[in-house]
Amino acid sequence: MIKKISRNEARKARHSRVRTKLSGDSVSPRLSVFRSNKNISVQLIDDEKGVTLLSASSMDKDLNITNGGNIEAAKLVGKSIAEKAKKAKIKTVVFDRGGYLYHGRVKALAESARENGLEF
Repeated sequence: MIKKISRNEARKARHSRVRTKLSGDSVSPRLSVFRSNKNISVQLIDDEKGVTLLSASSMDKDLNITNGGNIEAAKLVGKSIAEKAKKAKIKTVVFDRGGYLYHGRVKALAESARENGLEF
C-alpha cells in the first residue's frame, strides 16, 4: 500500500523549494506567512543576519480579534504588519507565502498589507 504524504508535509516541501529562490535583507526583508486553522501570523525576516525584525499575529492582544481563522482577521494582521513596517521605515518586502496557495486568508493578508503601504 502506498503511503500518502500529508498536506503539511507537501506544503513544507513546496516552501523549501521556494525558499531556495527567496531571500530577504535589511533593506527589503522577507514577509513570511504562517497559517493554521485557528490563527494567522506573519514575520519580517532579515535572512542575511538570521533575525526577525517585526511580527504580527491574530493572537496579538492589541488587535482584539476573537476568531483568528477568518479573512477579516487576516486583513487586520496585514494592516498591523504594514503599520509596524512603516514605523520601522521599511517600504519594500519580498513576499513568502510559505507554501500556501495565494488564495483566501493569505491573499487577504497580502492585499491588506499592500493597501496600507508595503510594496511587493
